[in-house]
Amino acid sequence: MTVFGSARYEESHPYYELGRELGAGLARAGFTVMTGGGPGLMEAANRGAQEVGGHSLGSNIQLTHEEQPNPYLDSFVQFKYFFVRKVMLAKYSYAFVSLPGGYGTLDELFEIATLIQTHKMRDFPCVIMGREYYKPLLDFLSGTLVREGAIDQADFDRLIVTDSAEEAVEHIREAAIRKFGLHYVERARQRPNGPV
Repeated sequence: MTVFGSARYEESHPYYELGRELGAGLARAGFTVMTGGGPGLMEAANRGAQEVGGHSLGSNIQLTHEEQPNPYLDSFVQFKYFFVRKVMLAKYSYAFVSLPGGYGTLDELFEIATLIQTHKMRDFPCVIMGREYYKPLLDFLSGTLVREGAIDQADFDRLIVTDSAEEAVEHIREAAIRKFGLHYVERARQRPNGPV
């Protein structure tokens, strides 16, 4: 599952804790957590997955000033170009979660929404976390784009909006089983620093 989110939130921020809870919940449900591999909320999701013994991946981008791979990755791939990174973040995922973020997060969120809308990608769950953070954007989508006919109501309704990591994970888990036929196989996993 791919988790998008800002590189700029510190560990002390409540959104970091939300990302950590999400990563842990996805891992407990049997999913691999993939992010852009950088700091902030990407790190939080990777960290949460690793802390409960889940698998944590990163698709890192080479930037001069910001993004180094975070320390909670089992493995990562380094990309020079954003468009290649976006393809990799989309190609192997059955669901997408957008935590709060800036231009990059919005770019990734709308890329996925566009691919689903145009049937270039299956109707995978697209979850937005942070009701208050995303409220102005959601109001614009429903109050302007839907009203003006720039998108259909179904395009807007496809977005799942929540503040609950548990609710997000349950929605993703249900869709993975019901729509895509995935099933969970219990596997013990030993971390280098001891049992999970």
